[in-house]
Formats: sequence, structure tokens, C-alpha cells
Amino acid sequence: MNYTSNEVLQYVKEEDVKFIRLAFTDVFGNQKNVSVMPSELERVFRYGIAIDASAIAGFGDVAHSDLFLHPDPSTLTVLPWRPEHGKVIRMFCSVSCPDGSQFVSDTRGILIKAIETAKKEGCSFNFGAEMEFYLFRLDENGNPTNIPYDNAGYMDVAPFDRGENVRREICLTLEQMGILPESSHHEEGPGQNEIDFRYSDALTAADNAVTFRSVVQTIAARNGLFADFSAKPLADAPGNGLHINVSVDGGKHEQLMPKVIAGILDKVSEFTLFLNPTEGSYARLGNNKAPRYVSWSNENRSQLIRIPAAVGEYRRAELRSPDAAANPYLAFALLIYAGLYGIKNDLPLPEPANLNLYAADKTTLAYFRTLPAGLSDAVNAAELSVFVSECLPAEVIKAYCKRK
Repeated sequence: MNYTSNEVLQYVKEEDVKFIRLAFTDVFGNQKNVSVMPSELERVFRYGIAIDASAIAGFGDVAHSDLFLHPDPSTLTVLPWRPEHGKVIRMFCSVSCPDGSQFVSDTRGILIKAIETAKKEGCSFNFGAEMEFYLFRLDENGNPTNIPYDNAGYMDVAPFDRGENVRREICLTLEQMGILPESSHHEEGPGQNEIDFRYSDALTAADNAVTFRSVVQTIAARNGLFADFSAKPLADAPGNGLHINVSVDGGKHEQLMPKVIAGILDKVSEFTLFLNPTEGSYARLGNNKAPRYVSWSNENRSQLIRIPAAVGEYRRAELRSPDAAANPYLAFALLIYAGLYGIKNDLPLPEPANLNLYAADKTTLAYFRTLPAGLSDAVNAAELSVFVSECLPAEVIKAYCKRK
């Protein structure tokens, strides 16, 4: 719902709201928040609320530690798992410096800038996320184990699939928050699950992805479980992917998708660090339908980009390399910029790779470029990339490169 600040103030008064969570993410996409009482909200809308940036990953040091959160009233949502009386609501925030300028490492702001850049070029991008996660049991002290909640397989049903009721609760909670899941099912790994969303504009899709992780972790905990979104939770089982579906609307400009795909293929190795930001990310790539080679094809799940079977408005490209540890704001921003690069330079789409790359011989595979083989390779590619340096602030790049 696109509330204004005055409408939010009225809502808080009429709907018995007792706490307002002001949410943002660190540079790696982990959600943070500070809560305020209703009596403080008008002041927060006017001036923002101060936070200590030195305690937030990638945000700064003690010498430059003051930042301000400014809630976006259009992102108001009720947290359904909180009490019905004395409601708790949440709004996402922008982050500013004391002088009022945008904080450079505010990744939500980085995505907004990318959206505005695309708009100036007459383009709008839509995204849909397919995010995988594992459900693990807790030990007697309530700490996570690596014991899966079940041993079911792909799209199995109860009683083998024990996560069915948990996914149902997650989907109903998301629906109450105005987020519409498209489908849900058990994935290939033991205790692994997937919930897919309908496509939406880039900012809404990224906000929804961050909200999704928070909802899943909350509902899992309520059921005595731990939700793990890391790239490779189990060494001998499939990793957690964040498959990203992207489409572009160029108004009078038709046939832009081939150029968008060409742009992504051209630049993806340079920004893989931000799609696959951990050591475990590279243990996932090249295994269990996670791609290793820079290629595309129709429907083929061994490819980096596949064009799913769909028609009309549902026609899209699916990028299969990102994992669930990625920051969706940065991932979507970089995909927008790569798509625009392809459009501006009129890049031709390479020939499709209509073969199973997992079964191909070494001679065939030698014709394909590969994604970075490990985190160090990904860091080196990002550090040397002019494209990345033009798309992201140096502070964000530095924060990710430190992970090497």
C-alpha cells in the first residue's frame, strides 16, 4: 500500500499500533532494525533517527559513526506474528549522512539509483525471486544443528515432506503482509524448501526478498527449527540458490531482452562476487544444477541463463548462478546496469548452448567461459572491473573484497 507519512501516522493512531520497526540492511543484505514508539514517529519522519554506523557491517568506523534512518511510508506492513492488540508495523528506510546526503553504502539506495538510471533510458525492469532454504533441527539448548528436518526429495509430499505445514504458514504470513507467493514445494536436498514469488518492480522485489528471509527465519523458529539460507549448508547435498527472473519493458523499444541477456553474459563474471559472496558459494557452483559456465539456452537447467517455457507477459530470463546469501538490492542493481550495457552497446546475443553442460566432454567445455572458481578469483575480477567500479561505490566494493 502506498501510504504517505500522514496516512501512516493516522494508521498508527487508529489501528492500535504500539511499536514501529524501522528496517534497513547492512552492506551484505542482512536485515537490521530499530524500534520506536508511536509518540516518536512524527519526529522520525521529519528528522530521521540516528544509528551507530560503526556497529553495522560495511557501514563505517568509529570516526564516522553517525547515520540517520528515514522511513519509507509506502513500505508499511503489519508483522502478523506479533500481538493483534498493540500491533507492530515495519517500514524500510533510506540511510543518510548527518548533512542529509545519501549514505553511499545504503544498498537499497543503490538499487533506487539504478532504477532511476534505467528510467532515463526509457526502460523498466521487473524481477521475480526463487529462493531456497534448509530447515534444520535444534539441539536441546535451542542451537542450530546440521540435522535436516526431513529426508524428502524434490516435490515430495507428506508424510515424507515434513516442511509442508511450515511452508504453508510462511505463505499465509507473507500473504497477510501483501506479498503473493506463486508456488512452494520441497526441494532436492533433505530438509530443503523453495518458495517462488510473482514478478514485480525491482525495488518491491528486493524488499520482498529481504522480508521473505525474515519471515522464514521467524516462522521456522516458532516451529522449533532453524532456517539456513547459506549457499552450501551440507557438503553432500544441493546448495541454496537465489534464481532471479528478469524482464524488461522498453515501451516503444521492442526486442530488448536479447540485448539484456547479452549484457548480463558479458559482465556477469565481473560482478559474480556480489551474486555469490561467500566461500560456500563456490562449492555450490558447478554442482546439482548450479551453473559453472557462461552460457544460455531455452529451458535448459544446466545453463547460466535459461529462458523458461512461458508466453506473453510471463516471458523472462532466469539467472541461475546467484545464491541465497546475496544482497538482493545489489544483485538487482547490477543486473539492471548489465542489461542497460547490453542495450546501449547493441550487443548481439551469442548462440544458445543447446546441450547438457554437466554431461559434456572437456573438448566441448573448453569453448565456454567459466564463472570465477572461488572467492579469491571473484574478488580479483571485481577489483579489476571498470564496469563494477562505475556501478557501485568504492566503499561497497571494498567491503566485499575484504572477504578474501
